Amino acid sequence: MLEELAESVKNTRKWINYLEEPKARFSYLILAAAEGSIPCIFGRRKVHFLFNLDATVVLRFSAHYARELAGQSHYLIYNPEADVQFELGCNDKTRLVWLSMELDYLHELFIHEPLPFLKPENVNRKYYEEKVTAPMLQMVLNQLFSVQLSEHAMSLFSRGKMLEILSLYFSTKTPDTEACPFLKDEEVVRKIKTAKDYLLQHMDNPPSLRQLARHCGLNEYQLKTGFKEIYGATVYGYLLSHKLDYARLLLDKGTLHVNEVAYQIGYSNPSHFIAAFKKKFGITPKKYLMSLRVRKSQ
Repeated sequence: MLEELAESVKNTRKWINYLEEPKARFSYLILAAAEGSIPCIFGRRKVHFLFNLDATVVLRFSAHYARELAGQSHYLIYNPEADVQFELGCNDKTRLVWLSMELDYLHELFIHEPLPFLKPENVNRKYYEEKVTAPMLQMVLNQLFSVQLSEHAMSLFSRGKMLEILSLYFSTKTPDTEACPFLKDEEVVRKIKTAKDYLLQHMDNPPSLRQLARHCGLNEYQLKTGFKEIYGATVYGYLLSHKLDYARLLLDKGTLHVNEVAYQIGYSNPSHFIAAFKKKFGITPKKYLMSLRVRKSQ
């Protein structure tokens, strides 16, 4: 069993385990220097939670298909049919947490309140979810990188955090198909995800809500309500968060001034960019740049 599970988090020496049990593995990846791509596998019939804490990463599944995972976002993936191989494209600011477990193990934890994809009729169906990570969950994930404990204490701490992450993950609001019945339609969900991809591809000149709805084949009400249910943010709230994550990536490169970054992500007034950046990250872009220079000089 352990050998099979090891294939679900395909180790290069980059992935380090917080916890390794017969039916669950809890790993992290942190890079302090520039990296290219890392080969990985989502193992079949296992539930995978991939949390990205910082800069956007790219999951390249083939020469013609790739998906971005923005900072402070995550995937939940379950494929009962086959292993899914991919190349993980990282940069020097990557921090990821990967939780992978047997389906029956997760089922045991939620035996009294079955999750949709744990129901018997869904065991042989693929399941995919992409969401912005809730602030409380993001805080718990950050705690994983800030503790220094003995090996035994770390094992206990990691198991507790794994259970805390799962409880927070599934206690947060999930799409309410009673209030939002069209989300029962998988085709509608697919169209909303298409709208999200199109929005990010045109973030320098974003479409209006009407244009976006027309592009993905939904009406505006379906798009607004469904987008909020799936991604936990309004259409343009999600876009703003992504733009600010991209702005931080540009600042990380150290080649652009604050005003240049503001203009590049679509702000005509840099002071508005500065205010939005500080609201999201708790620090102004200028002070962020200064902290980067201090770290590089150490």
